[in-house]
Amino acid sequence: MVNNYNPDVLNCIANLSNDEVFTPPSLANQVLDLLPQELFKSPKTRFLDPFTKSGVFLREIVKRLDKGLENQIPDRQSRIDHIMHNQVYGIACTELTALLARRSVYCSKTANGRFSVSRFDTSEGNIQYEAIQHTWVGGKCRFCGASQSVYDRGNESEQYAYQFIHTDNPSQLTGNMTFDVIIGNPPYQLSDGGGMQSGSSSGSAIPLYHKFVQQAKKLNPRYLCMIIPSRWFSGGRGLDEFRDQMLGDNHLSKLVDYSDSRDCFPGVDIAGGVCYFLWDSNHNSLCDVTNVYQNTTISSRRNLNEFPVFIRHSQAINIIRKVLSQKELMMSDVVFSSKPFGFRSFQSGRKIRKSGDIELLGSKGFTYVSRSEVTTNSHLISQWKVVMSKASAEHAGQTDQDGKKRIVSRIEVLKPGQICTETYLLLATFSSEHEANNLKEYVKTIFFRFLMSTILLTQNIAKDKFQFIPMPDCSKAWSDKDLSDKYNLTDEEIHFMNSQIKSME
Repeated sequence: MVNNYNPDVLNCIANLSNDEVFTPPSLANQVLDLLPQELFKSPKTRFLDPFTKSGVFLREIVKRLDKGLENQIPDRQSRIDHIMHNQVYGIACTELTALLARRSVYCSKTANGRFSVSRFDTSEGNIQYEAIQHTWVGGKCRFCGASQSVYDRGNESEQYAYQFIHTDNPSQLTGNMTFDVIIGNPPYQLSDGGGMQSGSSSGSAIPLYHKFVQQAKKLNPRYLCMIIPSRWFSGGRGLDEFRDQMLGDNHLSKLVDYSDSRDCFPGVDIAGGVCYFLWDSNHNSLCDVTNVYQNTTISSRRNLNEFPVFIRHSQAINIIRKVLSQKELMMSDVVFSSKPFGFRSFQSGRKIRKSGDIELLGSKGFTYVSRSEVTTNSHLISQWKVVMSKASAEHAGQTDQDGKKRIVSRIEVLKPGQICTETYLLLATFSSEHEANNLKEYVKTIFFRFLMSTILLTQNIAKDKFQFIPMPDCSKAWSDKDLSDKYNLTDEEIHFMNSQIKSME
């Protein structure tokens, strides 16, 4: 028996992993399912993918229109010609993706080629690409923020100056055409040339995906669907304004969130997970939120801006409400900012102690520095201090095989005469060892680490990640039982916390 295997080539390239994540056909169809399906039965509906890569969205849209317009345009070739010429449009990310997209949609890398399923007068057809330059201002691109030192490469190399976001007026790119649906999976980030100190092998990156969302809204579509990282929920460099816009936008009708990006993009690990959404210009109500993790789906209908950040698990909301209702001092008001004593992560002291030196805890353990080298908070040297590793225990928030997280990587009590670099967060200082040890044990509770997990979507822990965590009375010890009683948590809420966070012995 011959087993015929005819794989979809777009499933194969979907497994490539970089800042431009290719979309598997199955995922593209899940996103298309969010839309009213009547759109695919109208010969007037216009679709735009303004950052097409493989062309998978456009191809799957053509398939649906081909089926939906059978009765209105019975002749197959006439129907395909109408769809290709009047309903489906794309702007490619790069010259290579332009060729890929045309091959996917027209079955030919040139729209006027011999094998194109619908003949155009130009090689582009309705999938355009133009190589453009960044606009440098003060060493950065004024449109995307790219670093001139990294991306001013001349014409011989790809500059990743994405056409759709490198203009103040995106409607000019489409001849002022209006679109019913703008849909796609935009590029996620660009290296900015930073973070290269002290032998670092990789630089920092700036997010881009929010710029594509904001630019698309300028075209006033009826519907907008995009797949983007979930980091905007509670963090992300330069995303505060975007987060406020999204959470306050009542046109956001549906939001599907994958806590683990690998459940959405097989083999692709994106810190904080990914999500896709439906923005509906006629919607003005609550949002249908779905969280997916390891084949488990939880759905709820929610007001997105109840909190300053978005809480992905609906089961956590009532717990946070109970905590906030007591109006206590929160740890975000107590935790010190980065570099509590003025030392960067890559800095260290001497291996040999000199008279009068104090101990400096860094990424490689304790070294020695003089008191005069402490540029910040020198008055705290004589205090007991509770410090916590700034890096969480999990990469990208990924769980163990039981679906649980540890969150806190390392928690230490520093005695008088000991300080730390910015590798550690300084949580609080005390005059007694007893109080410091009580705070350390509080940090190890499931209660503390669960509340942090509701807002921590990346590996980096910052001061704002403590905004849902109450500062305890450190004159006494706290157990999870004490905390559950204090905040009147139900058995169901306690079970949910325990199902998310592993014990920390």
